[in-house]
Amino acid sequence: MLESPKSSKSSALSVKDSAKKLKTKGETTAKGSAKGKRKQLGKKEEEVDISMASIGHPEIFPLVFTEKTQEIFNCRINEDVTEEKPYKLLKKEDIIQDMKTRAAVSDFHPVKKIVLEYPGEELLIVLDIEFKYGQNFYLIATEEAKETFLNPPEAVEEEEESKERMTEEYVYKPPVCKPWVSLGSEKEIEEESVKESRTKIKYMISRVRREFGSKIKFTDTNASGVKDGYIECTSYQDKNFSIKKLEKDVGTQVVPKVKEMTTQTKWTYPRNAATQYVPREFSEEQKDLCLSSEELKEFIISVFLRVEIALQQNEIMNVFFDDWKALAEEEGAFGGKSDAYLKEYQSFTDLHYLKDRTVSCVCWHPTIYGIIAVSVTERLTYEERVNQSGKLLLWKSPILFWSFSDPIHPQLMLECPEDVYCFEFCPSDPNIIAGGCMNGQVVLWDISEYEEKLQNAKTGAGGSKSTAVNMPTFIQAQQSGKEPHFVRYCAVSSIEYGHKTVITDIHWLPDYFEVNRMGIAFENRIGVCVQLVTCSPDCSILFWDLRPPKIPTQNATEKDKDEKAIEALPDVPTTFKHLDLCWKPLIKVNLAKSDTGGDYSPTKISLVEEHFHYKIRDKVQFQIKSELFGDGNPYKQLRIPSAKALKILENIPTNFFVGTEDGEVIYSDWKMERESDSGRLISQKPANKYTVHDGIVHTIQRSPFFNDIILSVGGWNFAIWKEGVTSGPILQSCCSSKRYTIGHWSLSRAGVFFIGREDGNIDIWDLLEKTHEPSQTQNISISMITCIKPWIVSSKQHFLAISDDFGTLHILEISWALSHPSSNECASVLHYFEREIKHLDYFEQRQEFRARERKELELEKQRKKTRVAGGQKSREQMEEQMNINYADFLEEEKKILTGLGLLKAADRFA
Repeated sequence: MLESPKSSKSSALSVKDSAKKLKTKGETTAKGSAKGKRKQLGKKEEEVDISMASIGHPEIFPLVFTEKTQEIFNCRINEDVTEEKPYKLLKKEDIIQDMKTRAAVSDFHPVKKIVLEYPGEELLIVLDIEFKYGQNFYLIATEEAKETFLNPPEAVEEEEESKERMTEEYVYKPPVCKPWVSLGSEKEIEEESVKESRTKIKYMISRVRREFGSKIKFTDTNASGVKDGYIECTSYQDKNFSIKKLEKDVGTQVVPKVKEMTTQTKWTYPRNAATQYVPREFSEEQKDLCLSSEELKEFIISVFLRVEIALQQNEIMNVFFDDWKALAEEEGAFGGKSDAYLKEYQSFTDLHYLKDRTVSCVCWHPTIYGIIAVSVTERLTYEERVNQSGKLLLWKSPILFWSFSDPIHPQLMLECPEDVYCFEFCPSDPNIIAGGCMNGQVVLWDISEYEEKLQNAKTGAGGSKSTAVNMPTFIQAQQSGKEPHFVRYCAVSSIEYGHKTVITDIHWLPDYFEVNRMGIAFENRIGVCVQLVTCSPDCSILFWDLRPPKIPTQNATEKDKDEKAIEALPDVPTTFKHLDLCWKPLIKVNLAKSDTGGDYSPTKISLVEEHFHYKIRDKVQFQIKSELFGDGNPYKQLRIPSAKALKILENIPTNFFVGTEDGEVIYSDWKMERESDSGRLISQKPANKYTVHDGIVHTIQRSPFFNDIILSVGGWNFAIWKEGVTSGPILQSCCSSKRYTIGHWSLSRAGVFFIGREDGNIDIWDLLEKTHEPSQTQNISISMITCIKPWIVSSKQHFLAISDDFGTLHILEISWALSHPSSNECASVLHYFEREIKHLDYFEQRQEFRARERKELELEKQRKKTRVAGGQKSREQMEEQMNINYADFLEEEKKILTGLGLLKAADRFA
């Protein structure tokens, strides 16, 4: 049955608590409803049965009224509709007009059919304070139920029953005495009662008759006197009684013996003293006699082994190092190893743009705090991507810009011609962004117009300060209707001359040098980054130049036509209009295999001069560079490279490391060579090739502390390399239980790096603590880790951005122990690397020695077989046997001369 207003009043909460509860739940439900409505846009309208027929109320339909709907129909909670009057009559015409105006966004859309078929002119909506039917309001869909709710008959019957109870009089009935019936309890009481069983002791106290009624006189007496003083009544043994002791409780406590002693040192008067002496020296005869004595020889032989061990210990460890001073140096600073963990700071996800997509690349904004950009791709295999290529052309995944102040709505989105796999901010101007697409094209964006919006992202999604305080950001964005800005790309490279497959890595060349078509480094007079490097599994590494190429002169009419064609899209920045669809690479480097006829397929590249966007950079350095140009943006004034001779930079290294699809790590040079026959430019062959990974190389990165130390992650293991060491990695891990997907060096500690796994865990490696296993493993997500990017905000705050395969971006705060190095950590890590290099050299020497040893054993076996098989030896065998006999003779002669004392000890040990 329907509840009357009075009955609902008796069971409701207080007005304030119910209003807050309704507001919170209403907003949460409104959020889910709004998202559900957005998903149904463009689809055929379907009526869903939302009545309460399952619980016996088919005339009740629960509804969600957002704050905007409450304002339209004047049914605001705690203002128009209260606990005392929880209902409101709405005109049918107003509801139909609202459904026509707002369409599927109207809160009456789920009951559209019921409203149109309702016979009356006014519909009754009731405030559901206790959320009995699941929403903040419900609609009564029949006239009979509306009349029953407005005029409840139960209230009259209850009043009549209460009056009848009040009219009844209470009649007092006094208790009636009844006779006592014995049940035998008096016997039990008599048995349990205590009765006296022994005779009482009688005392008689008497006094002299004359002392009755006499006056009492107090006097002072001596307390220490024997007569009048204190008399102790000591216990004595009564011989009339003999009691046998049966049990006795005794407590003992062991106390150490304490002895006090004192001592006094004897003090003497300090005096300065000096002594002059002359060293005693042996004469030449005594020296010869001592060196040739048998006692010295026996002494040297006896202590030789101990001295050798002591010298080896001095080489292995520093005996003068103060262990007590360095004990727990890191523990006493701020936090010890107990707080070596990653703390969840914030997470970002979007159900619309990130559904069924994975994060492929993450980059922090170089100058603005709390802004981070992510690129996403469809979570498809190669076969699925080929089959759904037509569908993918209609919807491309954008690059999203997230802000710490709004974890729900992206602040900016970059439109892409195709899914972007990797991108990077320009080191010279953070408003210039370069990205690599899945189809092999290179894309350029210019977000200079939206820089101020990103800087003011802390103000919220929109609206005034009062509404921002009282209303969540997702409702503000829903009511205001503001969507994040889409920024169209400035230029895209030519498909014909670019990569044939996905671009897996992209890097900016530094601003102090540039390369020509031969790969030779020249000085960069512009002072900004103008060249890019990309790699792709299509067996090529391409160098790109942002400046316009040299083109033949055109007529005035042709130039006007080109300008009109370019100015057709006004919303596209014209920063790189000279490169759009005609951008060609400057250099193409192929990595040819030496053993077979094919080429290597690079996936990651590491240059010697590599940029690390790891902390908020000062905007002053960008302003100083922009002041050199009149417009403020140096990339809008790029010119054709000058024909004048530029200065060649000999100290710029042109070597680089590359990781491939097959798990190889290659070391090569990008300088080109001219073929002797045809004279065309060809790439140099790789200098070294190593196969240490059993899968695709996902990371190859130089250490931010040591420029010649490289980390490579791929397959089931990782390796650390040193540039210049050609024998292999200086450290190689064993195979892990799960496949590695990404890795990154720590930006504050030289011996720490992070590795992501396919099960959603992060391995934290600390080379100063452990080298055979990770120091700590922490779970981040239930899906595969796709990207790791650290960031330094200040000396006290370090962040680590981690993305997973479900499209979620996790921001973690790095603890004190993992972000603050010890005083000598860099020196310790460098010493560890040097020691590993020495160990690697020793291992190679031992391998060569073992190879020679095996070769000699094989020759010896052949000689023995020859001796047994043939009766006569050949001339070569006879000469070899004579040499062996002569060597044995010299060794025996040396022993005899040493025993006779004709050889010195130095010669003996030599």
